[in-house]
Amino acid sequence: MSESVRTFLHEDFLLFNETARRLYHEYAEGLPIVDYHTHLDAGRIASNRAFENLTRLWLDGDHYKWRAMRTQGVPEDYCTGSADDREKFLRWASAVPFAVRNPLYHWAHLELWRYFGVDVLLNRETAPRIFELCNEQLSAASHLPLGLLSRTKVELLCTTDDPVDSLEDHRRIAAAGLSPRVLPSFRPDRALAVDRPADFNAYVEILERVSQVGIDSYGAYLEALKKRHDFFAEHGCRVSDHGLEQMPAEDFTEPEAAAVFAKVRSGRPPDRREALTLRSALSAELAEWDWEKGWVQQFHLGALRNANPRLVREIGPDTGWDAIGDLPQAGALAKFLGRLDRRDRLAKTILFNINPAANEVMATMIGCFNDGRLAGKIQWGPAWWFLDQKEGMIRHLNALSNMGLVSRFVGMAGDSRSLLSFSRHEYFRRIVCQLFGEEVERGELPSDLALLGSIIQDICYHNACRYFPWDPPLR
Repeated sequence: MSESVRTFLHEDFLLFNETARRLYHEYAEGLPIVDYHTHLDAGRIASNRAFENLTRLWLDGDHYKWRAMRTQGVPEDYCTGSADDREKFLRWASAVPFAVRNPLYHWAHLELWRYFGVDVLLNRETAPRIFELCNEQLSAASHLPLGLLSRTKVELLCTTDDPVDSLEDHRRIAAAGLSPRVLPSFRPDRALAVDRPADFNAYVEILERVSQVGIDSYGAYLEALKKRHDFFAEHGCRVSDHGLEQMPAEDFTEPEAAAVFAKVRSGRPPDRREALTLRSALSAELAEWDWEKGWVQQFHLGALRNANPRLVREIGPDTGWDAIGDLPQAGALAKFLGRLDRRDRLAKTILFNINPAANEVMATMIGCFNDGRLAGKIQWGPAWWFLDQKEGMIRHLNALSNMGLVSRFVGMAGDSRSLLSFSRHEYFRRIVCQLFGEEVERGELPSDLALLGSIIQDICYHNACRYFPWDPPLR
């Protein structure tokens, strides 16, 4: 059909010396996956329903691919539009050769190889046959959602769920005893979006219905959110998850927060300081509930969302119009964490940054709040979103190693929107092994493979098993 991917994508892909190869193949390769942050659809997993075709499995919802296709000049109808699924795939395949040096090039071929045994380069000429070959496999048990997760040894994953979600799909998965375990994460972004009164009040009405609390005051709003927080805990949730430009850390009093809440409920937009005051008060409450339950709280910071208003209006949010923001993070983050720590109510916390300029900020910030009572209590999360690529991962691991203890790191989170993207854990593990292997070969680390292999196994799997309060615990 075409040149084989084995010219670069082989069993020793990204492993350039003997030590790296041994670390990967002997210690990292066979480990299960625990993924504590994904955007996967629990309903699809619960139903274990076959995908209609490769486009529905691989391209739907993937704004990484859509951005590359648009840059290549592919019209929107073939990205998020109504074009035929086969034509969408062919347009994507035509763009892939031009994605060299973008991580998508590696990921695309790794996913086709690992899940479908496709070992030829994807391009316009090979695409029709690849589409057929992959589609032929989709009805097999190995390529249903649970089969795909099993192929990469996914042991547990967390989805991303709004407080008003019924969690019905998670209940179905738990009742059926399906593997892997699929747990919800409490993601209250819409509950904090107080700067848009119309949208916020529509959300409050939904929250009233699902919580069965009449929300006529700030106190009632907290009561309703707390009921949902408790509901999530009853259904296996052990993680909260927040997407924020900056940590809200304005000084506030409860009467001030209540006054802003009343203003927003009346339909009047708050000014910038008022909105920040209310978000700060709500964030502090949520963080205390996390601490009370022993949850892990995750904060994804710094994304500049919806940077293209025209296309967001025409196509919608979360379709590829976001960028790296350049807002400062250190001051507000230190204030928010310090306020909780001062009252001994700081839960286990994972901080994610999207701006590489904040790498050293995050690497040093976690050290300020690791107080020795628990190993690695405050974590700097893995290279995220635009940083989730080879160079970004290496820079992250180096900064964490230089300013903290990489051996305590809880490892990769896929941020996945596709059931095929768990191969990125393999990508991460190969990069970690190569990084350690290089330094052994240069004489910068001891040639003690038992020691280094154990640390790599911790980073890739065991630390996440131990860090999160899974019930029942993992190994």
